[in-house]
Amino acid sequence: MKAVESTETNRDQAHGPSVASVVDLFCGAGGLAHGFRNEGFSIAAGIDLDPACRYAFEYNNAARFVEKDVDELTGEELTGLFAKHSRRVLVGCAPCQPFSTYNQKGRGKAKYGLVDKFSELIARCEPDVVSMENVPKLADFDGGRLLDGFEARLVDRGYEVSRKIVPMIEYGLPQKRRRLVVLASKLGPIELDEPQQKAAKRTVMDEIGDLPPLAAGEVDPDDQLHKASRLSDLNLKRIRESRQGGSWSDWNPELVAACHRTDGGKTYRSVYGRMEWNEPAPTITTQFYGFGNGRFGHPEQDRGISLREGAMLQSFPRDYRFTAPGQRVHMKTVGRLIGNAVPVTLGRIIARSVRRHLAEHPV
Repeated sequence: MKAVESTETNRDQAHGPSVASVVDLFCGAGGLAHGFRNEGFSIAAGIDLDPACRYAFEYNNAARFVEKDVDELTGEELTGLFAKHSRRVLVGCAPCQPFSTYNQKGRGKAKYGLVDKFSELIARCEPDVVSMENVPKLADFDGGRLLDGFEARLVDRGYEVSRKIVPMIEYGLPQKRRRLVVLASKLGPIELDEPQQKAAKRTVMDEIGDLPPLAAGEVDPDDQLHKASRLSDLNLKRIRESRQGGSWSDWNPELVAACHRTDGGKTYRSVYGRMEWNEPAPTITTQFYGFGNGRFGHPEQDRGISLREGAMLQSFPRDYRFTAPGQRVHMKTVGRLIGNAVPVTLGRIIARSVRRHLAEHPV
């Protein structure tokens, strides 16, 4: 098992001189910012229109949260958030639902305009370094024209630009997740660091194997985020017949939902299954806590994975707080924050790449 990195320590201990000042657009619960904070950067602010993000972002990153629609943010407002007399790093992940393979019906396509808004804010603020993270499908959206246009506008403003599709299991995330990272710099060519070594992939067992057992609907009294959804009597029967890495096709026929008995439904085999102890997790979505929403059943306990387990598979530290003490933990709200987050591991990879780049181009 890996040593658990304490958020409490990260909050309370100084990181030494700040590498640069960072503002996080579309910051969510702070996964990307937390990766930068752990690599010695000062987080000036995070911006998001979702008020549920405030506590998690501010508490864990010792930074200001600005509740605002990024589409309404001006360049002057953004510039004013950075620390003075410091190099400026602008990071963010525009909402990815329009480009995601999980968005089969294309809901929310109008949100693609936020990518253009991102480039507009860059042009008006002109930070030293920019990072944009998103799903790989963004590169194919509108025939590639959206991302190509974003990068072309940066080049026109004097930035060197690179992009990379990142298979996260190669960087130590215990999850089958791929992400697109665009880096841009006014200082010179910039690239995302390669994996430090070809290590064995991290597994579900490595990450959550020692958490206390739970029953469906139960909460760990010592950790309110280690909370599992209730299961109906029917779904309890289903999960008891499920095997690691399997699906509903393993069940007795009378347990199979009618929609999966049709020719079209038979192709949807990635739901109603258990994770595998000795493999990385599937991609964590905003509904990972529901047994029927994917292969999100616990490998051996008869329940879906807990909120804490989902957060840890997203590489949040075990003591990362998403709700204030005494506040009720809503599965849907916290699940959304976790599933939408940039994994902290990816935040650290990007931050290390930026830190190295800044060191190569001293003031």
